Amino acid sequence: MARGSAAPIPGEPGVRAERAAGPGRKASRMSRFLQGGRLFQDRAPGGPVPRLLMRWVRRPLLPAVRLWRRNLQLRVVAGTLLMSMGVVLLLGFVVIGQVRNGLLDAKGKAAQTQAAGGFAAAQEKANATLAPGGQGTEGPDGVTANTSWRTELVDQLASGGKNAFNVVALSADSVNEGAASRAPRGSGSVEASSVPERLRQDVGKGQGAFQTYSLIRYAYGKESQPGLVVGKRLYDIDQHPYELYYLFPLTQEEKSLTLVKTTLATAGLFVVVLLGAIAWFVVRQVVTPVRMAAGIAERLSAGKLQERMKVTGEDDIARLGEAFNKMAQNLQLKIQQLEELSRMQRRFVSDVSHELRTPLTTVRMAADVIHEARADFDPITARSAELLGDQLDRFESLLSDLLEISRFDAGAAALEAEPIDLRTVVHRVIGGAEPLAERKGSRLLVVGDDQPVIAEADARRVERVLRNLVVNAVEHGEGRDVIVRMGVAQGAVAVAVRDYGVGLKPGEATRVFNRFWRADPARARTTGGTGLGLSIAVEDARLHGGWLQAWGEPGGGSQFRLTLPRTADEPLRGSPIPLEPEDSRRNRENREREEAPTGENRLGTVPSQHGVERSPLPVPGRGATVPHPVPASVHPAALPGNGARVVARPAPERSGGAGSPAHRSDQEDTTRGY
Repeated sequence: MARGSAAPIPGEPGVRAERAAGPGRKASRMSRFLQGGRLFQDRAPGGPVPRLLMRWVRRPLLPAVRLWRRNLQLRVVAGTLLMSMGVVLLLGFVVIGQVRNGLLDAKGKAAQTQAAGGFAAAQEKANATLAPGGQGTEGPDGVTANTSWRTELVDQLASGGKNAFNVVALSADSVNEGAASRAPRGSGSVEASSVPERLRQDVGKGQGAFQTYSLIRYAYGKESQPGLVVGKRLYDIDQHPYELYYLFPLTQEEKSLTLVKTTLATAGLFVVVLLGAIAWFVVRQVVTPVRMAAGIAERLSAGKLQERMKVTGEDDIARLGEAFNKMAQNLQLKIQQLEELSRMQRRFVSDVSHELRTPLTTVRMAADVIHEARADFDPITARSAELLGDQLDRFESLLSDLLEISRFDAGAAALEAEPIDLRTVVHRVIGGAEPLAERKGSRLLVVGDDQPVIAEADARRVERVLRNLVVNAVEHGEGRDVIVRMGVAQGAVAVAVRDYGVGLKPGEATRVFNRFWRADPARARTTGGTGLGLSIAVEDARLHGGWLQAWGEPGGGSQFRLTLPRTADEPLRGSPIPLEPEDSRRNRENREREEAPTGENRLGTVPSQHGVERSPLPVPGRGATVPHPVPASVHPAALPGNGARVVARPAPERSGGAGSPAHRSDQEDTTRGY
């Protein structure tokens, strides 16, 4: 952050950034918008309209998807139905194909037999009626005997298979020429076009009988129907070649095939439904005990340790229930033992702390007398008297912290909340930390105290939290500035303490609020800390229904943020101050990358400057304030941050300490501290 500039206003990053960047920044944003079509580089591609459309399409499907993912019985039954439908369909296709082929083969053989008999009868009739000099004689009406012979032949052959087949006699030029002697002859109103041209070509070239499947067409509006056509080339009484065709309708075969299809469909549907019912019943026998076990496990996790499964029978499910009940019983016994042990430990700490107060008071009185008379002692004895007084001060502080921790553990800590202005508390804490800051060479700066920061809180506990944070920041600040920033939003207030010291290494954030933990065990505590300060501070924050969170980077300092609801018992949804400060290394690199001209986004590596003291913020007088207006109309959920996950804390349970797993789960993933 440049010297003399103020940090961006939480909740208004775009407005303050545009004012600070000037027209060059606006031109850069506009060019990126026109070239790439994306103004915000960290947004998903496609713009807001496609995302809104996808959200609108997915919303009705979410309940069904959730039910599908959570219901094992539904998935198993649906899978069984799908697989059974596939099997039934495959089996149906195979059976229908076999039946169709069988029907057609039988029809073809019967048609060949019937047609062969007809062809033989036609040829015999042609040979039997031959008479020398009788061919081609014309009758009185001009019609040859050949014409009447073909007509009689067709009628005679068709009379033996009424509704079973039809007969058609054709000549090679009967269709193209209009000669009466060579016109088509047919029975049953069958049209000559029912005979395919390709079959006629085969019959005209070959000597045997040929067959094919075709559509039989009828005159006078009768509906066409598929059929089998069998044809052969023969010779009439005049020894002229002609074509004789038998047309067999496949109506009966179609009815038989339709009946088979209907039967298979009905049977297949019945089988699928039956398999689905069987799958539902079988899976229910397994899923029901599992659901019972899941429900009992949830109740066990909620603290109802007396819950047990109902066991019936001796099968595998019954054995599972017995094993589950045995496990629950052992867990209940172990938890009771641990609770009893924890209760005994808490009582021991509380009793010891109380019992030590009386001898400590006596020792303190004696130490004070010795300390006042140290001027009469030799140097070694005088120094011992001073060390005795210092260690007694630390001992008294440790006893006070232990008593406070024991109250939290026992659930006896009470919150005396009243409307207070956090600015008064902050200035009181800074005034008390000024001597330590002067010795360390640090300056304490206040940002955001130009408007009231009112919240319902316990002033004593908030002051204790802030005093711990400020003292830790001064101790680990390496003589650099310590910034105390305040912010307020609709439902929350926050105080952040920022230092520019050594920071923390990766992985230390998970242990920041553990009891007696230090970031660097080799560092000496000049103020005689007990290692319980942050543990007590986080318990005070949870007692208010607030958050105490930490951020840090190696060599870049750290920031602790205390967020409290403006009204007691109001749930928090966000914080007015981002957990990761604007001047962090990552935020600075992002801003430099955005402000760099097109094609010049490369960041140079700046070598570290050892021994060079730098102040990243303006340097007003000690204890002075830096104007930093904070809007009061900004919703906490819309405030900027570092992307850290915000977890709403449940009602505080005093059975665990600050270092317990339940306590650590309430912290953000990005927390870290001292």
